[in-house]
Amino acid sequence: MSGVGAWIRYGDPISTEQLTFAASHYRAAILQPWELEAATELKRLRPDMTMLCYKCLSSTRDYEPGPVYTSGVTHQEALDEGGSWFAKRLDNTRIQWSGYPGHWQMNVRDVQYRKRWVENVTAELADSPFDGVMADNDVFEDYYQLDLPIQGAASMADLREGLDLLVHAAGQSLNKINKILVPNIAESRRIPGRWASHAAYGGGFEEVWLGYGPSNLFDPRTAEAQLPQANGPGLSILRVPTDGSDQHPNFKYGLAAFWIFSSGRGSFTATAHDDYSRTQHIPELDWDLGGPVEQPQGRGHVWSREFSEGWAAVNFNDDGRRRRRIKVPSGLYDAAGNPAPSSVVLVPQHGVIYQGRAKKPVGAFPALSRQSPWRTFSVPPDTGCQG
Repeated sequence: MSGVGAWIRYGDPISTEQLTFAASHYRAAILQPWELEAATELKRLRPDMTMLCYKCLSSTRDYEPGPVYTSGVTHQEALDEGGSWFAKRLDNTRIQWSGYPGHWQMNVRDVQYRKRWVENVTAELADSPFDGVMADNDVFEDYYQLDLPIQGAASMADLREGLDLLVHAAGQSLNKINKILVPNIAESRRIPGRWASHAAYGGGFEEVWLGYGPSNLFDPRTAEAQLPQANGPGLSILRVPTDGSDQHPNFKYGLAAFWIFSSGRGSFTATAHDDYSRTQHIPELDWDLGGPVEQPQGRGHVWSREFSEGWAAVNFNDDGRRRRRIKVPSGLYDAAGNPAPSSVVLVPQHGVIYQGRAKKPVGAFPALSRQSPWRTFSVPPDTGCQG
């Protein structure tokens, strides 16, 4: 029960077998808000697990029967207010998300919409087994073909301004009742300070850690622009994209990067797109590599780090010719119990992780940032790197 796994589980109904498995293999979980019995049982089995319920910041869903909803404001509630809380095109029609039938864009710039969202979610969480909220769709770009300009918003910058206000209001309100807010902070690397600001109320969720898809991984500069997110503030939940197979190489790629740059803080997962009904797992997800015994070691976008009970390395390069042979500390083992080799040739966009030897950690290291004085190879600025 000492691993770093995150369970993103807001798909099909949860089985008893999945709950038992989750209690043994995950550090954090994101469930649908109506999964109160599951959340209660997981808290009984694992009081230390961080339990978050899903809530959407930006939409209502017209197909949900209630009485618990995935949105902070229900569809009927928005209709009862005369429709002014719905986002509208210039021809005055409401906006349904492309690819997501029944999802309706809300006017996040409306003061009363934001106020009701905060009131509803705070009241719902007050006596809940959930530790807080994962607030989805803290968007950056137009992912749902809103086709701006729309009424009251000339650009995505206008919608982001409304979401900024909603995130801060919701975070402050939830913190007052000892709950946390963990937004799904889209593309935070593109605006300096966006991650730290939106994660200030309990943490942040990065849904595209190191890439948009299993075969659409970020170039090394873009990947490295994400690295400060691994250090919080609060609980950082990082998801790397795969094709749905736990054997996909991105699983170890993301996990190795997670360990090197977070020292095991936060939580990590690897899933396919919207693949949120399974219990994704590899043995290495359960490992505790201990404390760091050195700073991250990097050259040419290839990084490694030794811990008191393990070692990890990652190659962020996207050029197939940029392989790198790296020396592996002695006395380590792979997941099958085989001795680790004395060195590995790490191909681009892959990672390795070994465990085994106990070695005393060397104190605490400063949080990862572009200003960290010990960094030999600096992380590039997180502006303009869009992968």
